[in-house]
Amino acid sequence: MPESPGGGDAGAPPQTTGAENPQSEQTAADKGEADPPVLSKNAQKKLAKQQRFEARKAEKKAAAKEQKRRDVERKRKEWEESLASVPEEERAKLLESRRSLRKERMEIRSQEKESKRERLSIAREQGQNVVVDLQFSHLMNPNEIHSLVQQIMYCYAVNGRCASPAHLWLTGCQGEMESALKRIPGFDKWIIEKENGSYIEALRDRKEDLVYLTADSETVLQELDLKKVYVIGGLVDRNRWKGITLKKAQEQGIQTAKLPIGTFMKMSSSQVLTVNQVVEIILKFLETRDWKTSFFAVIPQRKRCQSDSEGNAEDTIEKEHEQNDDLTATSARFGGLPGQANLSLFVT
Repeated sequence: MPESPGGGDAGAPPQTTGAENPQSEQTAADKGEADPPVLSKNAQKKLAKQQRFEARKAEKKAAAKEQKRRDVERKRKEWEESLASVPEEERAKLLESRRSLRKERMEIRSQEKESKRERLSIAREQGQNVVVDLQFSHLMNPNEIHSLVQQIMYCYAVNGRCASPAHLWLTGCQGEMESALKRIPGFDKWIIEKENGSYIEALRDRKEDLVYLTADSETVLQELDLKKVYVIGGLVDRNRWKGITLKKAQEQGIQTAKLPIGTFMKMSSSQVLTVNQVVEIILKFLETRDWKTSFFAVIPQRKRCQSDSEGNAEDTIEKEHEQNDDLTATSARFGGLPGQANLSLFVT
């Protein structure tokens, strides 16, 4: 899955200067927003590189879609030709066999859906609570909000397939973010917690259990605690808002921690993980209780230094192929491939 280059979980709010127009400052204050700082030359180069990557990915996606269309058309013609080439009695048998196969598939899907609902219901009562903080939507443009929504869709799909899923929360669902989420087919039936208010409001009686995951924390997370509620900042920041999640947690007086990625692997130049990768790491750890296994199973090979990648290249390639298949499946069910909602790389 694509990542945006850069490091840190988000940037700090921009500094104002005396040279700025007081009227402009008042207008920004009235809106409750601040303009992001101007990107450095290095950041601009990284952004340009990311844009080229996204353009190539879009081309590959379009080509894959066209190939799939041709394959479907070819199979349809082959089926029609096979029916036309056999006697009436044999044709009836083929049609009946196909109807039976479709019915069997529908029954299997129905059983899988029921099993998924049961697992997610159990997780609501007994599972690890994971919150995606959506209160940063005012810092993102419409494309970035769309990217974050796509990642949330993928997170829900992956979590639903886990034997022991987590219990997901979406807090701060307001404005354009709320509207975008409601446009997802079937969103109203998701077995998650959806809160318009903040996690502080939704979990006011469990404030001491809240742990905000941020790369800027000095505390390294060694173990997941079922009694804790882990908060992930949902911000497609493009490296603009450095330190914003740590500052928010400190102002709220809640605990912070970072994943121990640096203990087990060295990262390449890109220092950003997508939202679903963070959630997948947590889910993998819940399954294996092993951080190293979780990191190498989820973090793409291209995100690691060569020395870390060599010994796990085969596993990583297989994982990336699985992720591509999952993205395609999610696209078919919800419409469109997940975009590039990016969070910090929680490294030590």
